[in-house]
Amino acid sequence: MTPQDLVLTPGGVRFRGRVFPCTIGKGGVRRDKREGDGATPRGQHRITGLLYRPDRMARPADWAVPIGPRDLWSDDSRDPDYNRQVRAPHGFSHESLRRADPLYDLVLLTDWNWPDARPGRGSAIFLHQWRRPGYPTEGCIAFRRDHLRWIVQRLRPGTRLIVS
Repeated sequence: MTPQDLVLTPGGVRFRGRVFPCTIGKGGVRRDKREGDGATPRGQHRITGLLYRPDRMARPADWAVPIGPRDLWSDDSRDPDYNRQVRAPHGFSHESLRRADPLYDLVLLTDWNWPDARPGRGSAIFLHQWRRPGYPTEGCIAFRRDHLRWIVQRLRPGTRLIVS
């Protein structure tokens, strides 16, 4: 591990000499992650992308991609595009990336079960804004908005996320 890694600890995520409070999945941390279990998957993951809401904030980094009104994420293991970003209309189960609340205003994508998704292993694990302190996610890691922005401004694609 290096200071450049995002490391989930009992006290939060350690990154560049700081520890940021966070919330994780309601199912805790699990090695055997499954779709719908609400768990944050144990292991070493990589940051693969950065999405943001251009109607709510300026571009946070040169590699950030805007979220549009038709942008979705497939969470249906029967979908050939399972665990990938897709566009509406989409005939399989999915999650809207352009939410009414601010949770996905800024989203770091990880390589969990990507790019070659295995059905049922669980879809996207994002790093995003939390609802409130202590409120669990569906498996993602969530932060206070200003902490997430600080992190985003200091990492690059390929940064390791270590969940143990």
